[in-house]
Parts: sequence; structure tokens; C-alpha cells
Amino acid sequence: MRMSDIPFGTTDWEGIERTEHSGETGSATWRTQHFGDIRVRMVEYTPGYLADHWCEKGHILLCLEGELLTELADGRSFLLTPGMSYQVADGAEPHRSSTKTGARLFIVD
Repeated sequence: MRMSDIPFGTTDWEGIERTEHSGETGSATWRTQHFGDIRVRMVEYTPGYLADHWCEKGHILLCLEGELLTELADGRSFLLTPGMSYQVADGAEPHRSSTKTGARLFIVD
């Protein structure tokens, strides 16, 4: 990822419009900003959320609140708690997320 032509700025995430995205179960609320080709999101998953697809997009994800379980298609799984992050490249390892308790995340992709 190359970051260029992005002037210094601040983001008040509470002022960013929310969009709703249904999972296989539960839902996600995204607040999204775009900086050139870079998408930055504040995401909240409801308790019981399960993604409706295996994602192959690369992300850098930081868990801010709650717990997030991320499964890889090869069977491995990782539990993220506040302060933990993961990173994965585009097309590297299909993954999907779920949460029993709900979670709030900061994601760059």
C-alpha cells in the first residue's frame, strides 16, 4: 500500500454516516472514509454476527472493543480482544469473522 496525496486531516467518526451490512447472522455498521485507494472504516458488529462470505481482501484490523473470532479457510482461528490486531494481504488467506458478544473495530484496507 502506498499512501500519497493525502493531506493531514482529522476524522470525527461520530459524524460519519453509518451504513448497515447484514451478515449470515447479525449485522455490521460501517462508518467509512476513502483516501485515494485506501478505505478506512470504523466497524461495529452486533452480538451473534457471522460474516456471510469468506473474504479475500487484505486488511489491517484493530479490535477496539468486544471479541472478534476470525477463521481462516484452512481451519485455523484467532480470537482478538481489545488492543489486538491482525493483518493479511489481498488474496493471501480467505477469512471470515464472527462475534458472540459484539465488537468494535478499526480497519484499513
